[in-house]
Amino acid sequence: MAALENVLAKIDDNLDSALGRLFELLAIESISTDPAYAGDCAAAAQWLVDDLKGIGFEASLRPTPGHPMIVAQAKAKRPDVPHVLFYGHYDVQPPDPLELWQTPPFEPRIADAETGKQIVARGVADDKGQLMTFVEACRAFKETGELPCHVTILVEGEEETGSPSLPGFLAANKKELEADLALVCDTGMWNRETPAITTMLRGLVLEEVVIQGADRDLHSGIFGGAAVNPIHVLARIIADLHDAQGKVALPGFYDGVFELPEEVGAQWRELHAHESDFLASVGLSVPAGEEGRSVLEMVWSRPTCDVNGIIGGYTGKGSKTVLPAKASAKFSFRLVGAQDPEKIAESFRAFVRKRLPADCRVEFISHGASRALQLPFSSEALSRASRALLAEWGKEPVFAGCGGSIPIIGAFKQDLGMDSLMIGFSLEDDRVHSPNEKYELSSFHKGARSWARVLNALAV
Repeated sequence: MAALENVLAKIDDNLDSALGRLFELLAIESISTDPAYAGDCAAAAQWLVDDLKGIGFEASLRPTPGHPMIVAQAKAKRPDVPHVLFYGHYDVQPPDPLELWQTPPFEPRIADAETGKQIVARGVADDKGQLMTFVEACRAFKETGELPCHVTILVEGEEETGSPSLPGFLAANKKELEADLALVCDTGMWNRETPAITTMLRGLVLEEVVIQGADRDLHSGIFGGAAVNPIHVLARIIADLHDAQGKVALPGFYDGVFELPEEVGAQWRELHAHESDFLASVGLSVPAGEEGRSVLEMVWSRPTCDVNGIIGGYTGKGSKTVLPAKASAKFSFRLVGAQDPEKIAESFRAFVRKRLPADCRVEFISHGASRALQLPFSSEALSRASRALLAEWGKEPVFAGCGGSIPIIGAFKQDLGMDSLMIGFSLEDDRVHSPNEKYELSSFHKGARSWARVLNALAV
């Protein structure tokens, strides 16, 4: 622990210089979606390479069909310690609308707020500030001795545009990127005082259904009542997808869905995330999912079936009395546990075909699928990281779920065979992707201290 205390003290001493480095990176307009900023993206990547080299990493720019990647590596003195792969991204969202920013988005500043000091700039919470918490932890280790783990750092510049170059890069550099565990910083805390480790991500199945009836739109006065209406057919199918208790009615849908361990369920109940508070923020009041499930269960650990859009018939102004020739809908299924995306898609298509009248045809269009991911609650890495965060924050971290999907986590598991620890320090009110994006100074400072503790705990 003596060595760790030296590292933590060094992080405290380095805070002002660490902010100076972060401000330099934040000032680079690395907007990945706009080709006009390709040079800025390259400049941000080079800045990181130079900074990592400066603390003893072997670091280099790696070209891709899009913006460059960064790969940096440093070994610990002890050969028998874990090897971790840290992932972050240097690209940012466009700052528009500019008129809503209180100060220019690429002129970072410290602002005073009721909750404390805040760093304000585009990209500070997503993801430059988060990324630099890990770099600053590594810097403190190198300045006081050596890293406790073997560390590889992978930073990309296309996360905000869907990471198009990442799959090919992982496949081409699989050997170089192999590690025991991935560390991902692009997540958040439960609240300002309570850290979180995201332990589960829901998977996804995206299906589009097109139901064809007559060979053209029909006059409803002539054919209404006699000819099949594809919108009616589609509506009945949609209505049948859930039972009266809110459960999904597809055969085999819940195969591979596991109940939460009691200790995790108890922790979630103690968070007091009430349905009324959760829904009130979007103008609703009554929960609409599975009966008997808490709001955290429904958005973190339970599977779903949703209709994302319906198209059919005349949708312009005024009225047009037609029976449409076809109707379509887009569906998304969020998956958990060991649910099989292919089996879910097959079950859904069989469900639709079974309800199709004789005069209708159906076309299915897949828009992608991915499995759910879950870090085992029995994981030794999870236990060690949990203890490290408790030591820094004084509160047990929340083992959180994520209702969405993070493609890089799936790629690490499927392509590189690694589980991921997802630990970040952003807050819900950081205005990510919005004007006046901010990152709490405490998130930056204690985030670096937290990563130092986590790296040390993984190596002990």
